Amino acid sequence: MSKVKVTIWNENIHERQEGPTAEIIRSHYPDGIHNALREELAADDLEIRAVSLDMPEQGLPQALLDDTDTLVWWGHCGHAKVEDSLVDRIQKRILEGMGLVVLHSGHYSKIFRRMLGTHCSLRWREVGEKERVWKVDMQHPIAQGLPDSFVIPHTEMYGEPFGIPPEAHVVFMSWYEGGNVFRSGVTFQRGAGKIFYFSPGHETFPIYRQPEVVRVIGNAVRWAAQSLPAAQTVCWDKDPAPETVYSENPMAKVDTSALHKKA
Repeated sequence: MSKVKVTIWNENIHERQEGPTAEIIRSHYPDGIHNALREELAADDLEIRAVSLDMPEQGLPQALLDDTDTLVWWGHCGHAKVEDSLVDRIQKRILEGMGLVVLHSGHYSKIFRRMLGTHCSLRWREVGEKERVWKVDMQHPIAQGLPDSFVIPHTEMYGEPFGIPPEAHVVFMSWYEGGNVFRSGVTFQRGAGKIFYFSPGHETFPIYRQPEVVRVIGNAVRWAAQSLPAAQTVCWDKDPAPETVYSENPMAKVDTSALHKKA
């Protein structure tokens, strides 16, 4: 049985900064969030690569994208640093069938907003409050092996309204100690690609060390992986008619080939 090829991308900026906040983050993730997730998700059926924004080609050369079944994305303060050309290439791979799992503040990433076509804004508050994550779709593959609900002791609050498309399929819903609620785990389909967003994961808390959170992400990377051949993302140059066309073409004597030339 072939392994699911998972690439974990992290901007890796907070972990390399100076100051007390960065020291706290490094205490949880000394080698970066991407490498911590690689450690926590390690399994016999997964082949996991961890990359970051500061690497050549911003961590995602085309050869690696082509060899990725599911891309996991974590970003926060470096969204604008991601090149649009990279977003174009990731979008194409998702439409072909590559899965995308977006974590926490990645809701504002270029690729997530591109794929959803909305602003993806939300309410937020950072006071270290408790979060209870509830399973909404009990039968969904991403929810398997988890209790009906679990508690994250300290987190950053993300609250409704969440500016995502109305067709979002809700797998998890969160309640926060301060009273807010949030669609914390949602799925989408774009082309042949599956997308999952999961909000827990504020960098100053060891949330990605919590077994329930790791289980969600592990389930998600397997669910999002596409076992089918890459889907066609461009139209054929000219499509032959499956039936005989009897209508007289009023443009038959006009050369319209220039209209179909690619820019």
